[in-house]
Amino acid sequence: MGQVLHLKRLPSMLLCSHLITYFFRNSKMASLINSFKHVFISLLFLCAHDMLQVMAKWPKGGSTRFYDFKVQMLKVTKLCHARNIVTINQMYPGPVVYAQEDDRLIIKLTNETPYNASIHWHGVRQILSCWSDGPSYITQCPVQSGQTFTYEFTLIKQKGTLFWHAHFSWLRASVYGEYWNKDLVQLERNVLASGGPAPVAEAYTINGHPGPNYNCSENDVYQINVVPGKTYMLRLIGALLHMECFFSIANHKLTIVEADGEYTKPLTTDHVMLGPGQTLNVLVTTDQKIGRYSMAMGPYMSGQNVTIQNITAIAYFQYLGASPHSVAFPASLLPRFDDNLAVKTVMDGLKSLEVGNVPKEIDTNLFFTIGFNVNKCNSKTPKQNCQGSNGGVMAASMNNNSFIKPKISLLQAYYDHINGYFTEDFPGSPLKFYDFVNGPNSAPNDTGSTNGTRTKVIEYGSRVQLILQDTGTVTTENHPIHFHGYSFYVVGYGSGNYNPQTATFNLVDPPYMNTIGVPVGGWAAIRFVADNPGVWFMHCHLEVHMTWGLGVALIVKNGQGPMETLPHPPADMPRC
Repeated sequence: MGQVLHLKRLPSMLLCSHLITYFFRNSKMASLINSFKHVFISLLFLCAHDMLQVMAKWPKGGSTRFYDFKVQMLKVTKLCHARNIVTINQMYPGPVVYAQEDDRLIIKLTNETPYNASIHWHGVRQILSCWSDGPSYITQCPVQSGQTFTYEFTLIKQKGTLFWHAHFSWLRASVYGEYWNKDLVQLERNVLASGGPAPVAEAYTINGHPGPNYNCSENDVYQINVVPGKTYMLRLIGALLHMECFFSIANHKLTIVEADGEYTKPLTTDHVMLGPGQTLNVLVTTDQKIGRYSMAMGPYMSGQNVTIQNITAIAYFQYLGASPHSVAFPASLLPRFDDNLAVKTVMDGLKSLEVGNVPKEIDTNLFFTIGFNVNKCNSKTPKQNCQGSNGGVMAASMNNNSFIKPKISLLQAYYDHINGYFTEDFPGSPLKFYDFVNGPNSAPNDTGSTNGTRTKVIEYGSRVQLILQDTGTVTTENHPIHFHGYSFYVVGYGSGNYNPQTATFNLVDPPYMNTIGVPVGGWAAIRFVADNPGVWFMHCHLEVHMTWGLGVALIVKNGQGPMETLPHPPADMPRC
């Protein structure tokens, strides 16, 4: 256990928004330590004494930890431009939440800004604590200006690096990740009013720093100082809004050992790709000659005819003994922004460290298509309001339904049996099957979608298999799909249309994840047991896609007894 403590001393990297990580512990890491014993021994010499003292006083798992979060504005200057951003406690990175497996967290959130706010604890499974999951208008009304709400949940059998972020409007983008000089709430309103795509970011950042490739940023560069001959673990967090990204370090290999807070078999690669919300722990050995090496983050965009910011963000990986004025070794050549094979190669190699408890028998089969739509223009001012493809209005959907958030909390409406805010008729499969990737749309009218707050109800205890199929109605694209309240086994992953006769599944050691990039023009198969009652949002984590409607709410019904039943809402639950 003592060696595992040192993991908390290692650097985290917010690639590409306003968020931070959890660092959990678990005795099961012993098997990983045995495989990489030299890694943790090396780190003993790097841990600060005060950090060791603090960690030595940590109680065993099962403690209660309290945090006080204040949503506050902070003025920052980037790219020669000053603006106010939304922060927690005027900090960036925001405050780290440290905890151990099975700890209970109580986090008081007070909103001191003019904006509504809520926080989602991305990857926390929220067992019997759906009220604290955080997405606005799904599990709670947002916390309005001047209001307070307390999130309470227990980290049942969870460890690793996770990620918390705002879940109202586009507020999870700030000085991290994609950076805009504009007000993000107004930017979202403008995009919705235009009916067109989101504008590209002014810059990408690593831990809030754009790096030397951008204007006014020659000295705004993040740097990690390292000792030769050691092995480091970097916690990589996809803190993005509308983009996915590649990451690499010049002349260094990356060995993935954890994904989405779950241990993996070691997988060594030259680069990794992260979607919004995804986390990877990677090992890096300082085995090169003394010098300064570039860490690079650049875009991954698989959709066709999509405008991107193609300037790479750079940080420094600085060896002890290198001159502070060293010229950085150029970053390893990142894959092309549309290199789908580079993404698939890493995903194909990702395996759980241990044999998983994968459901073998399935009693609920679901099939969700995902993709873009273009709805007809009904505006009297089409030049202002219909800037989507073919003069239409951009939308996105699952099973051709664009999800509309209700005006109150969907969970509250479900719990209190309030009629009129949602229906329970979301289809478990497409109304018709066809060549999803390549057709069959031959007329502009075929690209539209229905819309509504349609939910899918699942019986408690169901063993679920869900096929997620990308479609080419407008254009195919890699979609990072996040499932609130659950992790799932990614048992299959492939190109083209899903075919149960030819698809191959890994039912032994598939990765256990909470966010899966459904491949461009392809499919992913996931399995889970529906053992957590509540209303759970499943959506694309590219924010503009979710704004356009690429999501669905899944209602998992109560089981038997109090340990399988959604508890009553907390007394301070915000009201709309």
